[in-house]
Amino acid sequence: MAYPSSSSSQPLANPVSIISSHFCAPYPIDLAIIRNVLTISDGSFVVTDINGNIVFKVKGAFLSVHDRRLLLDGAGNPIVTLKQKLMSAHDRWQVFKGDSTDSSDLLFSAKRSSMFQLKTKLDVFLANNTKEEVCDFKVKGSWLERSCVVYAGESSTIVAQMHKKHTVESILIGKDKFMVAVYPNIDYASVVALIVILDGINKEDSSGSGGDFDFLGGIN
Repeated sequence: MAYPSSSSSQPLANPVSIISSHFCAPYPIDLAIIRNVLTISDGSFVVTDINGNIVFKVKGAFLSVHDRRLLLDGAGNPIVTLKQKLMSAHDRWQVFKGDSTDSSDLLFSAKRSSMFQLKTKLDVFLANNTKEEVCDFKVKGSWLERSCVVYAGESSTIVAQMHKKHTVESILIGKDKFMVAVYPNIDYASVVALIVILDGINKEDSSGSGGDFDFLGGIN
């Protein structure tokens, strides 16, 4: 993927480790998110590198009281647990270490910037940002078009971008595939976790409660 030539695309100088420094690379990381849309979706999909090797797996767990998903590595080991917070006005999701949901293992949380929005806008807060006066990351764009950008805080510094991947294969076999370009020194596992959250919020809105998130719930 070609990066913008503006100054906002300059990579961050120091690694930004949110889940683990293991997922911070000094070069751009391109990932493919693949999900079968011809079956009833349970929030499960796979994440591969540009060579088709499975890097992450996402598994949904919808039999529990609240929406919960697991981000696994290619070998099936849990990296983080994502859980929707009940009775949350802005659809807040929380991300915990491994398979834990204990508050002491909270890594970060994300919520809609506002309750009613026509475009995708999420505010992301790291666990140590308890006041939440300024977000640590922000997601903007269109989930419907699979076109979203992740920014560092309230700045114009881009840390990741996603875009739809249209291929003959995806049309013929009904696979929802889109690409994610993660900038150097950014924890790419945390970017994938944000995509899982976007997908989860989309599921909530499949009943037509409003905004850019509605469309895909109707085809899953």
